[in-house]
Amino acid sequence: MKFLCIGRNYVEHAKELGNEVPEEPVIFMKPKSAMLQPNSPFYYPEFTNELHYECELILRISKNGKYVNERNASKYYDAISVGIDFTARDVQSELKKKGLPWEKAKAWDGSAILGNWQPIGENFKKDDIRFKMLKNGQTVQDGHSADMIHDFDKIIAHISNYFSLNIGDVIFTGTPKGVGECVVGDELEGFLGEDSMFKLIVQ
Repeated sequence: MKFLCIGRNYVEHAKELGNEVPEEPVIFMKPKSAMLQPNSPFYYPEFTNELHYECELILRISKNGKYVNERNASKYYDAISVGIDFTARDVQSELKKKGLPWEKAKAWDGSAILGNWQPIGENFKKDDIRFKMLKNGQTVQDGHSADMIHDFDKIIAHISNYFSLNIGDVIFTGTPKGVGECVVGDELEGFLGEDSMFKLIVQ
């Protein structure tokens, strides 16, 4: 099991961080150890002073595959939810300045939060999915799948050119604008439509 993540997949988010809008999906990875186990507390990591939340739509891979054609990509995932790709923004900024990889800022233990999975049915409308995240009861991110630069099927096809897809893998599909800092005591809650998928308190 691994996390395959897409960066800069919403134009407004790329702009808010001062990044160029990419022509193809930006891929980075998190190991299995990045997953915060269910019912486990989330602790603010000691190596950062600027912890950012990034709420995203996530997909669960249900079929092994390699070199997946875009028109068949929807057969490779069977559930959707929202999650958080936590980022040590100060660490990431320093790594980017030096042209170094992001893993220390993105892939540390417990940096991936997964919401409850919702099975994908026959009437699934991949271009009409609204999601949001609340911080201390206030909406900070409000996203819609129609605003993605690269949609689910293009992401799956592109990733599979480089990395084999395995049952149980999770795809983080990119975060909309509104990312920001969180501190100890903040309550974060993610919604898929009107349904709460996760809730956690930063400790």
